Amino acid sequence: MKSRRRAVGWVKDDPFGVEYADIELADDQLRAEGVAIGTRPVPYRLDYRVETAPGLATSLLRVTSRGERWRRTLDLRRGDAGAWVVSADEDGDVDLPPAGGDPARLAGALDCDLGLSPVTNLMPILRQRLLSGGDPIELITAWVSVPDLSVRPDGQRYSHVRRCPDHHVVRYEAADGSFSADITLDRDGIVIDYPGIARRLM
Repeated sequence: MKSRRRAVGWVKDDPFGVEYADIELADDQLRAEGVAIGTRPVPYRLDYRVETAPGLATSLLRVTSRGERWRRTLDLRRGDAGAWVVSADEDGDVDLPPAGGDPARLAGALDCDLGLSPVTNLMPILRQRLLSGGDPIELITAWVSVPDLSVRPDGQRYSHVRRCPDHHVVRYEAADGSFSADITLDRDGIVIDYPGIARRLM
């Protein structure tokens, strides 16, 4: 199967921000590089790269966030046997939670989930073929808080809602009931509208 390359931008309303990503989809793998600008809890710029192994399970998430007089990096990797490695670094003084986290708590997670980004929803949606139907899935992700880059396990649920000629709708629900949204996606599974998170710039 020939790879598909997409260049996509989104605007975010609360907190206000924007994001741009170059996404490559090939067979059952994904690569993406992106940049996001945000305003809360402090103004920041975020640069990231995500890669998956065959099967669309995360193999790498590398993130840098920075603002006035501070900078943070996170390197999050998942090995072939499923073990996670978390490396983080901080420079400067900013009132944010510490970067990184305990990789042992991520046992069983297949995916990373970069906070406020519409890109990392692609992996579970495509892997479980939720664009064309499929049963609801429940999973644990390695959730990365933005812009502090702390990492923790996060329970999530995805379910197919409907398939239309030019778009699809998949419901996302946080396992703790704190958030849910019906996500509108295009034929490649890339977010068009994610209520509460991002809207694609057309």
